[in-house]
Amino acid sequence: MSEMEKSAGNVFEDLGIEDFDEMLLKAKQASTIMELMESKGLTRMQAAETIGLPQSKLSRLLNGRFRSVGVSKMLKAINRLGRDVQIVIGPDRHIAGQTTPGRVEAIRH
Repeated sequence: MSEMEKSAGNVFEDLGIEDFDEMLLKAKQASTIMELMESKGLTRMQAAETIGLPQSKLSRLLNGRFRSVGVSKMLKAINRLGRDVQIVIGPDRHIAGQTTPGRVEAIRH
């Protein structure tokens, strides 16, 4: 039987990726974009036109290759697909005597 390791709750952090918080945020945004496309019955070509991205770049983003797409561009895409975007910046968290940077997260309703 292989050994199991408890996740930190962020697969990108588990994999040792440097900008793991940003990558998780982008993954959540890509998921939201996909859900909005599906709920509106949009093809990738129609969604790309609505969002203002080349269809090839949208396809890469939806396939998890979103490193080259900025967070702000993804938030604009969500907005252009008909959703308002709210950004909440919380206070610094204190964990075991250490101060860790707060997170920025887009909230979906």
